[in-house]
Amino acid sequence: MSRLARPAARLAEGSAIVARGLGRRVTAWVARGRRHDLTGWRAALGCWVRLAVLTLGMYLLWRLVRAVPSLMWLLSGVWVIAAWRAGCNATAAVEEDEGAESAAPDAEAVRTLLLTLMGDGSGVHLRTVVAHLQEHGQWEGRTVTDMRARLDRLGIPFDRNVKVAGVPTWGVRKRDLEAPSPAAAEESSPDVSTAA
Repeated sequence: MSRLARPAARLAEGSAIVARGLGRRVTAWVARGRRHDLTGWRAALGCWVRLAVLTLGMYLLWRLVRAVPSLMWLLSGVWVIAAWRAGCNATAAVEEDEGAESAAPDAEAVRTLLLTLMGDGSGVHLRTVVAHLQEHGQWEGRTVTDMRARLDRLGIPFDRNVKVAGVPTWGVRKRDLEAPSPAAAEESSPDVSTAA
């Protein structure tokens, strides 16, 4: 790994975190424009007004950057600083996670959680698992990609085309979980050298 790989990864991870946070805040701000005392199009009028304000703001920012191109350096600098700070928190969380492998749940605990979330269904989407964990104060700032990496380390099979409620995306199938885990299969298989 080169010297620049770690800072580049920190900036990339931080940029993703900042972008997701910004998107969540903008979405929440637009959603707060909905009036619950009205019905129909009048209830959503506030959302449309807020979307128009956002569009106008983006247009004015674009015009300002076109008029003063050096402003882009300032905007880029602000973004890099925010991404670097957010990436620091993510890097610390990843290092803490890697350093605490003994405290990490084992594969059987994760299988139990996945089966519980599936209920009577045939599978569960990974975004549902991540949302469930975040609702319970775990996996803050992590994504489906992180979940895939964790399941891969634990040897739990997942697939890109798991259909739940007719929607195919990354998930885990019940039939794959009910098969014995690789660790359990190794323990149950007799040793050839002792059998002979």
